[in-house]
Amino acid sequence: MPGKNIVILDGAGSGDKDLTPILDVLSHVLKADGAQIETFPLREMKLAHCLGCFDCWVKTPGICVQADAGREIAKALIRSDVTVLFTPVTFGGYSPELKKMVDRFVQLASPFFYIDHGEVHHPPRYARRPRLMMVGVQRHPNPNEAHIFKILAGRNAINLHPQSYRAEVVLVVCGEQINHYPARRGRA
Repeated sequence: MPGKNIVILDGAGSGDKDLTPILDVLSHVLKADGAQIETFPLREMKLAHCLGCFDCWVKTPGICVQADAGREIAKALIRSDVTVLFTPVTFGGYSPELKKMVDRFVQLASPFFYIDHGEVHHPPRYARRPRLMMVGVQRHPNPNEAHIFKILAGRNAINLHPQSYRAEVVLVVCGEQINHYPARRGRA
């Protein structure tokens, strides 16, 4: 990805130090390809939960009313070529740290509605939409949770309208061995 701007949202919690080597390898591979990387360690940032007020749609279009790191992250995400969501898989979903920011992605959508394949969605607010990569990490193999994670990632991708997306789950065993689950057929 030469010349690409990549934003990584690091959703690892303070007790997830064993995930650092995986994120380091991912960053190293992307940098070796010539990409510029900006990593947001969400656990270290002041980031409030979404209020569900929709002021980012009607009062301050495209900007969350909460003046915290979420504004900076949203701006970086829209300007990126690729956005990576990195998280431990938590009951098939994201870590609490990453979930807070994913909920705040509503500011990136338009308040209007359209129907696609019988589902109601919001069109994107911005013409520029990065590619999306979701990386979930498991400490113990659980194919069902991995499958749920990929489905969730795919559903979130629909709402973000990326140029393309990819969701993978890797397995860390004793902090050394990394495997990944083969892709399953289906929507995600």
